Amino acid sequence: MIPFNRPPFVGKEPEYIKQVIESRKLCGDGAFTRRCHEWIERETGTTKALLTTSGTDALEMAAVLCDLKPGDEVIMPSFTFSSTANAFVLRGATIVFVDIRPDTMNLDEEKIEAAITDQTRVIVPVHYAGVACEMNRILEIAKKHHLLVVEDAAQAVRAYYHGKALGTFGDFGCYSFHETKNYSMGEGGALLVQDPERAEAAEIIREKGTNRSRFLRGQVDKYTWVDLGSSYLPSELNAAYLYAELEEADTINEARLHAWDRYHQGFEALAAKGLVERPTIPEGCAHNAHMYYLKAKDLEERTALIAFLKERGVGAVFHYVPLHSAEAGLRFGRFDGVDEYTTKESERLLRLPMYYGLTDAECDTVIQAVYDFYRVTREG
Repeated sequence: MIPFNRPPFVGKEPEYIKQVIESRKLCGDGAFTRRCHEWIERETGTTKALLTTSGTDALEMAAVLCDLKPGDEVIMPSFTFSSTANAFVLRGATIVFVDIRPDTMNLDEEKIEAAITDQTRVIVPVHYAGVACEMNRILEIAKKHHLLVVEDAAQAVRAYYHGKALGTFGDFGCYSFHETKNYSMGEGGALLVQDPERAEAAEIIREKGTNRSRFLRGQVDKYTWVDLGSSYLPSELNAAYLYAELEEADTINEARLHAWDRYHQGFEALAAKGLVERPTIPEGCAHNAHMYYLKAKDLEERTALIAFLKERGVGAVFHYVPLHSAEAGLRFGRFDGVDEYTTKESERLLRLPMYYGLTDAECDTVIQAVYDFYRVTREG
C-alpha cells in the first residue's frame, strides 16, 4: 500500500524530545520554541513568529487581532478548510464566499471588489497547495478599501510570491504544522505578525491575556491579566519535534519537489490527450510541493479513479467540499456572485500520495496506476 500521507520524520526528533524531558520543562516557550521562532523569522523575514497549538489557533488569534464585531464581513474562498471560516465566525463575523480561479484553485482576485460592502473588514486569501494567490492585486484592493489581510498559508511554508515568503504579505499570516504538512509537530501552527504593536498584542492573546512575555523579557516587574486571550502555546515536546525538521528543511523541500516533478513529467502525456489536468504554477510563484493533484473529467470519473487506485494499493483522496454548500456555511455566510468554478472544479480534483520519503518507484507505481485506469476505461 502506498499511503496518501506519512508524517515527516528526519531522525533527530527522539533525541530533541529526550532533551526536553530531561530539562523538566515541558510547557511552552522553552528553548526549542525559541529556536523555531528564530528559524521562521529568519527564513521569512517576518517581524514576529509565534508557535501555536494548531493552524486553526493561529487563524483564531488573527481573527481576535482583527478586532471584529458581530455583523462585520470577511471575504474568503469557499474552497478551503472549515478552520478558515470558523476563526472569524467565532468573532461574530459573516463570511462572504467568492469564486476561485480554475487554474490555481485560489481566491479569484478579480471577484473580490464586487463582494465588498460597508461591513467588510478582512480579506482572507488561501494559498492552496502552497501556490500563491495574486497578492499584489489583493493588497492593492485591501489598501484601497482600508481592509485587513489575513493569509491562510497553512499549506505554504517555504513557498514564495515574487521572491517573498507567503504568510508575510498580509497583516497576519497563519502556518500549519499538522502531520499532513511539509514540516510537522503533530498538531501545531504559527502566527506571523508584521506590525510590532500587533506583535505585542498577539503575545498577550497567546499567553491567556497576560503580559507574561514582557515579564520574561524584564520589561515589567510582575505579570497580570491585561486583555482577553487564551492558551495557544504548544508543548515544548511538540516544538522539539518540529525543530528537528526545520533544521532539515532544505532536504525535505528538495525531496518533495523531486517527487512533484516526477509526477508532473509522468502525467504529461495523459494531460496532452486531455484526459486529466495537472496543477498550474503561475509565473512568479515558487511552490513547496505541498501536494500533487489531478483533475478528472467530472465527479463520477473522479470517484471511479479513487476507487480504482485503492484497489491498486494507492491512497488517493478528494479534497474540500465547498464551505458555502455546507450546513454551517449556509448558516454563517453567503456566496457572492456566481459559483462558476468552485463546485465544478472541486468535484474533479483528487490528491495523490505526497510525503517526505516518497520514492521514485512509488511515484512510478502511482503514475502507472492512473494510466491503467484510463486504459481500462477507454477499452471498456
